[in-house]
Amino acid sequence: MTSGDGAGQPPVTGLDQDSAPSLWEEHSQWWQDGFTAGADPEYEEQILPLARHLMSGYANVLDLGAGEGQIARLLTEDGATVTGVDPTWSQMEVAAERGGGPSYAVAAAAELPHADACFDAVIACLVFEHIDPLEPAIAEVARVVRPGGRFALFLNHPLLQVPGSGWIDDHMVDPPDQYWRVGPYLVESHEVEEVHKDVFIPFVHRPMHRYINTLAAHGLQLREMLEPAPPQGFLDKNPFYAAAAAIPRLLVLVCEREAE
Repeated sequence: MTSGDGAGQPPVTGLDQDSAPSLWEEHSQWWQDGFTAGADPEYEEQILPLARHLMSGYANVLDLGAGEGQIARLLTEDGATVTGVDPTWSQMEVAAERGGGPSYAVAAAAELPHADACFDAVIACLVFEHIDPLEPAIAEVARVVRPGGRFALFLNHPLLQVPGSGWIDDHMVDPPDQYWRVGPYLVESHEVEEVHKDVFIPFVHRPMHRYINTLAAHGLQLREMLEPAPPQGFLDKNPFYAAAAAIPRLLVLVCEREAE
């Protein structure tokens, strides 16, 4: 999840989705510096506690899109056996260096090197908005999680964090108005965004029904949907967002694999 300063920015021209793997390799240090080791209040105050809560009690967990392993290490601290998977070598190298107990594999979400039904739970945190196509990756999650197991899917909120969305102070009306503008929600888009100066990251926007229907088609039934408000640490760090504090940035879909 980006810091929020990219809300409403247009896509960057001259780059395309085919450049996604090299972009993640190139900018892995940006992620590690800005979103791990206590640097990001959204992770510290919201995402990591939610991950810990939703994975509690599951013994064998796959962290899909593990990055440098902060969620994998957290769940290992709680006693789970955790495997982290990421397609980015530079992330996996740092994950291995930081240790903490998980095992790691370099692999794409659509080609997981694991046996059928070998995990009690799978967690994917802010990963699927960077994966295209969607269906093969969801099919692999459904394949490797056991019947009755859990899949927790963390997303930048597909409705309220659409590219082109953002807080508007409208002084063209009398009296002036303030509101949250929602971008073209129903239009699926593939973009490369400049999330920080000279840092370009691929992003796929899909409406929520694409996720929910694809999950259901592969036997992953929605059991709970969470839309937490931005945590106070994020608001303190990003005071421009305070007026929109009732607009969630995160959506979490908690699914259960159907029994066979």
